[in-house]
Amino acid sequence: MRRRFVIIVTCGALVLWTVLVAVGAREGWWRSRVAVRGDTAGFIRWAENRYAEESRGNIAIVLMDNGHVAETYFASHGRKVDSTSVFQVASMSKWLTAWGIMTLVEQRRIDLDAPVSRYLTRWRLPPSEFNNDEVTIRRLLSHTAGLTDGLGFRGFGPDETLPSIEEELSHPSDVLPGASGVVRVGARPDATWRYSGGGYLILQLIIEEATHESFNNYMKRAVLEPLGMTASTFVDPDPRHLVDFYTQDGTAAIHYKFTATGAASLYTSAKDLTRFLQAQIGTPKAPAGGGVLRPATLALMHAPQAFLFGLPVWGLGETLYAPSGVGRFVIGHDGGNYPAINTTARIDPGTGNGIIVLSTGSTSLARKIGGEWLYWQTGTVGLDTLVLFDLRSILILFAAGAIVIVLGGFLYARFWLVKKKLVTAHKPSR
Repeated sequence: MRRRFVIIVTCGALVLWTVLVAVGAREGWWRSRVAVRGDTAGFIRWAENRYAEESRGNIAIVLMDNGHVAETYFASHGRKVDSTSVFQVASMSKWLTAWGIMTLVEQRRIDLDAPVSRYLTRWRLPPSEFNNDEVTIRRLLSHTAGLTDGLGFRGFGPDETLPSIEEELSHPSDVLPGASGVVRVGARPDATWRYSGGGYLILQLIIEEATHESFNNYMKRAVLEPLGMTASTFVDPDPRHLVDFYTQDGTAAIHYKFTATGAASLYTSAKDLTRFLQAQIGTPKAPAGGGVLRPATLALMHAPQAFLFGLPVWGLGETLYAPSGVGRFVIGHDGGNYPAINTTARIDPGTGNGIIVLSTGSTSLARKIGGEWLYWQTGTVGLDTLVLFDLRSILILFAAGAIVIVLGGFLYARFWLVKKKLVTAHKPSR
């Protein structure tokens, strides 16, 4: 009976310890803020030091306070970088592509919840054991369509011929290592988040099919130019403003180009992205949506659509990094392209506080700075930071506590057993 009690108590302690570690990691109990909250100058000084320690490339950082630029930092080991310098921002492109899709939803040219097959004539989803008609625009935007490609596009060198969208969807030839690359429904479409670059290549194709324009032309006309993002494009950036590309060791890197431009190849500047973040919240001169989308559409995009570990992680085209108030989240998107491009843009629509980090020469610097900014702003550590940067230390802490709990239960059980034997041995016989 006592042994069963010890086992129950030990298991209960393990469950409690698991909960404490999970909550403590998410709430940052073992972290310290890199600057006093609200001290934007202090945060920028910390970010400058991280750049000096970790990168041999270039970087652009913008800190926003109440919708206005509060601090900036620009640095490079090559050509000068400033607010007008154009970076390739990798998967952050998806956030802008989502805006393009939502313009067509507002115009009722496409339906969020209709099967995507309704809008595709140039390519079709391959047969699947699951119902392809459950793949909708909404689910593609939120990575809940059950696509299991995991793309990840490597891109093509300057001398390579770009495949068509249909060829890239059918037989992608620039798949990053570790990804399936096969664009098909490999899991049941539901609310579970499964990253799919292929899903955004489908959305790129849908924009072309619905508008009968090239993806870049429509995006410039309907989204980028109305927002004042005049330096931004998905193809053929102005070489006079394009930053140098670097590998992690600081050597010159190839500038890769993409067929999957809507998923991986927006070129933009810190100045243009500042306008884009301001359009998330509105300014005295323009309402939220920047005249491109209605405020109600933005609210829909900010709302949870996809979940991971039971937590809301994605809206329509944007990451939900952490809660920031009743029903609100810090939103944005990260990006990473081969060989060493890393970007992030995040904003709290409730406060207008935001950050932009564009970098080459590092595979993780922008995301690290963005993660620290999130904790600095909200007191909550993002799931991406926990999984990508903190997981090892969290597992070590959990394992240490678990060993102590199990060892304590074992020693108590042994002590009780020895004590019982001693009592039995000294008990007078009759």
